[in-house]
Amino acid sequence: MRARRVRRWLPGLLLVSPSIVAIGLFVYGLIFWNTRVALSGKHDEVSPLGFDGGRNFVDLWDQPSWPGAVRNALVFTAVFVLGALLLGAFLAFLMDKGVRAEASFRVVYLFPMAVSFIAAGVVWRWLLNPAPAERAVGLNQLFHDAGLGALANTWWQHPDWGMAAMALPAVWQMSGYVMALYLAGFRGVPEELREAARVDGASEWKVYRYVVFPQLRPVTLAALIILGHISLKVFDLIMAIAGKQIITYVPAVAAYVEIFDRHDPANGATIAAYLLVAVAVLVVPYLVWTVRQERAR
Repeated sequence: MRARRVRRWLPGLLLVSPSIVAIGLFVYGLIFWNTRVALSGKHDEVSPLGFDGGRNFVDLWDQPSWPGAVRNALVFTAVFVLGALLLGAFLAFLMDKGVRAEASFRVVYLFPMAVSFIAAGVVWRWLLNPAPAERAVGLNQLFHDAGLGALANTWWQHPDWGMAAMALPAVWQMSGYVMALYLAGFRGVPEELREAARVDGASEWKVYRYVVFPQLRPVTLAALIILGHISLKVFDLIMAIAGKQIITYVPAVAAYVEIFDRHDPANGATIAAYLLVAVAVLVVPYLVWTVRQERAR
């Protein structure tokens, strides 16, 4: 009996064991090592690791650039997540209502997701060029030529709304993905429910508001989690457009600067640990909720 059980689960275990070892080493092993460095006094490349009792996590907030980096990340996250959700839901709504050449439109909307953040950043750096009218390019030149010069602005160099402008390329890139999620959700709502609401006298808007959209709460939650964790660790888009400028400083850029420019592994690992906690705050409750939903079924 025991040999039969071993023959039953051993092939599956051997099949997944390389993935288990790789995940254990390159995910959880590196998380452990990063935490160890964050809890050390290794503020240069030659000091021993030691242990500082977690002082790095407190001292980081005394750095002038860190609170601004956190604020920039929150602004970017709010604009990016809300913009991508609204635009993606609107595009999915249009697709669900039926348009000609729907497959072509889906490809057009999804194509930006196939472009890397680096490539998108290079293009949007030109589009969001903050040069004034006489040297305008990109969107500022378009506004100037169309007689809408009042709409031209400094985009990502604006001291108050720079990070909101920085979120525009991310919204452009991920709204198609959100559209695909919502469109799948729309198509998954039984037509009988919609027809029953219409028979009861509900307008088309009320059908979507009271019948369709309540069915899409899991889709919205999934999109929120995916977009949220992308926005919290955004790095390549920021570097491609603005580089390491303080006006667009975010935690991921701060970690890069601490490790590679200031040669301070402890501070860089501390920032990475903060990012890990921020992502875990979003992802772990979602995973718990998903497991409970699966068990309830």
